[in-house]
Amino acid sequence: MTLRPLFPDRAFAAFLFDMDGTILSSIAAAERVWSRWARRHGLDVEAFLPTMHGKRGVDTISQLNLPGIDVQAEADWVTQAEIEDVAGIRPIAHAAAFLASLPPERWTIVTSSPLPLAKRRLEVAGLPIPSRIVTAEDITRGKPAPDGFLLAAERLGFAPRECLVFEDAPAGIAAGEAAGANVVVITATHTHPIDTRHSTVPSFEGLSVQVNASGLLELLTAG
Repeated sequence: MTLRPLFPDRAFAAFLFDMDGTILSSIAAAERVWSRWARRHGLDVEAFLPTMHGKRGVDTISQLNLPGIDVQAEADWVTQAEIEDVAGIRPIAHAAAFLASLPPERWTIVTSSPLPLAKRRLEVAGLPIPSRIVTAEDITRGKPAPDGFLLAAERLGFAPRECLVFEDAPAGIAAGEAAGANVVVITATHTHPIDTRHSTVPSFEGLSVQVNASGLLELLTAG
């Protein structure tokens, strides 16, 4: 097997991973819950669902400008429903092995999910919960704002430009760009080709990491 660097001219101090759609698939569960919520409010479910991926629930609901609702209460309802509905959640192919191969102090997760939901989904998917995880409660501006990735880099002790962001959704990709990080796009859950200038990989199968002489992480791909 031949290994080649995915970024021939770059190595990284740390890796920052989105969660949903990047290291685990929760699309079916999330869309079941959000569909129920949307029907309660008389929304066009098919038109609404594409707008909720990759963002905090409170931001998704707030942007709808629905009259007479308590945005936080509605977001809390969605979160609790998602904690209870975990059917079909699974890890992205080879994500568990890839994460296990990384130095634990050199990676974390940046998710738009609240902490209880993030813990539940990671547990169901059999994936580790990093100690420096960044969740919805940790920031005031969610993706596509860069705040989550900026905080994650800070918690790990590195500059954002030294980090590589793993993402799947447009909001998260934009957040990684705005943070000044390099981005790689995981396409495992995509149903259509994505128009992006960033490197894309279908899953973590064939990906590996080596630590170079400078102590930086080099991302390698088979083929």
